[in-house]
Amino acid sequence: MALIDLSKREVHCKIVYYGPGRCGKTTNLLYIYNSMNSNAKGKMLTIETKGDRTLFFDLLPLNLGKIKGFDIRIQLYTVPGQAIYEATRKLVLKGVDGLVFVADSLRVRRSKNIESLEDLKKNLRDYNLDINNIPLVLQYNKRDLANSPIPTLSVEELETDLNRELGVEAFQAAATKGLGVFETLKDISKKTVRYVATKHLVKPK
Repeated sequence: MALIDLSKREVHCKIVYYGPGRCGKTTNLLYIYNSMNSNAKGKMLTIETKGDRTLFFDLLPLNLGKIKGFDIRIQLYTVPGQAIYEATRKLVLKGVDGLVFVADSLRVRRSKNIESLEDLKKNLRDYNLDINNIPLVLQYNKRDLANSPIPTLSVEELETDLNRELGVEAFQAAATKGLGVFETLKDISKKTVRYVATKHLVKPK
């Protein structure tokens, strides 16, 4: 749930990047963080876990406008993807306003993508949230490997596995190169701000 800071006249929107371990969630956030002007971002906080990391930082993207005279501050989170960190993933989802599900294009990760999406649905239900009623975009990461010798899933296969029932916007990406990273962020930010504005019964300017 978005937080309103009356003293700073800011609305804080929480966006979580979710997906299986090593799919590129952290790479997305690091690319965004390193590309942003220091005046537009807060300090990055990192929780190291074995084989994965939980990251958090916030952005003040001026191009999103205002909600009823309040600036919009976007808080970006990743979650650890490995199965043993289920409790951490659930905790990070608390109060979420928007979601990016990052899928791994490697064929060997196909079942992990599907399992992670089901895990997301379950954790949202525990907070009385429906994945169909919250801003969500998909990102098919590691598309730069599609023309390499490494076996990868086609976009059609990823759509069938993950987006057949959801029917949401999906972006192709190569997060290590920055391809598709800001396109994904821009789209989910707009959807989330619209969602938060509607929940608070005000219209974005």
